[in-house]
Amino acid sequence: MEQTNTTQTGVAATPGAQRRVLVVEDDATIVDAISARLRAEGFLVQTALDGPAAVDAAEAWQPDLMVLDIMLPGFDGLEVCRRVQAQRPVPVLMLTARDDETDMLVGLGVGADDYMTKPFSMRELAARVHVLLRRVERAALAAVTPRSGILRLGELEIDHAQRRVRVRADDVHLTPTEFDLLVCLANTPRAVLSREQLLAEVWDWADASGTRTVDSHIKALRRKIGAERIRTVHGVGYALETPAP
Repeated sequence: MEQTNTTQTGVAATPGAQRRVLVVEDDATIVDAISARLRAEGFLVQTALDGPAAVDAAEAWQPDLMVLDIMLPGFDGLEVCRRVQAQRPVPVLMLTARDDETDMLVGLGVGADDYMTKPFSMRELAARVHVLLRRVERAALAAVTPRSGILRLGELEIDHAQRRVRVRADDVHLTPTEFDLLVCLANTPRAVLSREQLLAEVWDWADASGTRTVDSHIKALRRKIGAERIRTVHGVGYALETPAP
């Protein structure tokens, strides 16, 4: 495993101060570029160049977030994600060289929270990292902040305090991003929300280039709660279907 210098710049002025990011990528040029940008944002950074080294680094260093490439020597990023998530939940931003929706859905299925397709801008990557960490903070706050009642929409049940979802009384495992996406839709059931609205609400990202991220997460969510529960309005966005009053 290759490690970067963990000294940082601009710590006092940046929201990423003291947060640990593990960058897993076998291309040294990309590793250096990502690491430099994240250190400039105030993050502590370590790197790993292959699958086994990534799993070892995650266990030893306990990062707050991983930037994880799919194609790696040793074993791929999907296996890294499975093994790391089995140890402890870690937000994962997955990188893929192929604009292949199957790869994206599989990545989301093994615990990734978001993905980016190469090539990407370092500005957007840094923004996504900040967004994922803010989501983890919101989830932790929600877990200790009482909210009255449980939202029930027919056979769908959303427990905000425990961040749990049930369908027909069966627990459904959602990633933090999937949970936030479902809650966003459930806040205004049957109302159509545009992809841009969902991107802004759930990802805090206003760039329309990210709307395919929304589409892939919607597909992953449909697999888990039932495709019939989320309606597509072509050219507009999505709505959560609920039983008629």
